Amino acid sequence: MSLVDDLYRETILDHYHNPRNRGTISDATVSTEGVNPLCGDELRLFLKIENGVVCDIKLESRGCSINTASGSMMSELVLGKSLEEAQAVISEFKNMMLTKGEDVTLPEELEELEALQGVKKYPVRIKCALLPWNTLDEGLKSK
Repeated sequence: MSLVDDLYRETILDHYHNPRNRGTISDATVSTEGVNPLCGDELRLFLKIENGVVCDIKLESRGCSINTASGSMMSELVLGKSLEEAQAVISEFKNMMLTKGEDVTLPEELEELEALQGVKKYPVRIKCALLPWNTLDEGLKSK
């Protein structure tokens, strides 16, 4: 295993063991749920949106390390972003995960997400990484 693979694995494990933005928002602007019935991953997402900006985001997730880590990374990246910027981050991540073949290089501010590219080697696990992002996408579209 290369040094880069080790670093990526460390990043995923850190977000799994210490998920960011865990919890609920009692007066959430958006509350939505996502489920991956094939593996049992579940996610509840809460957003507080003010003046077109994600001013708070919380997640409650149950499932594998990939689902939890992906949701944790996502929550850090969209917090403080406008709805348009959040949608752009979602698009970048989905493009990276769904592009077959070569690894995709992300902009510097999103490069931590590249840790999840290794999941592409296991196609059945891609849905685990995408669940938080698809749930966020649905939540933003319901706004």
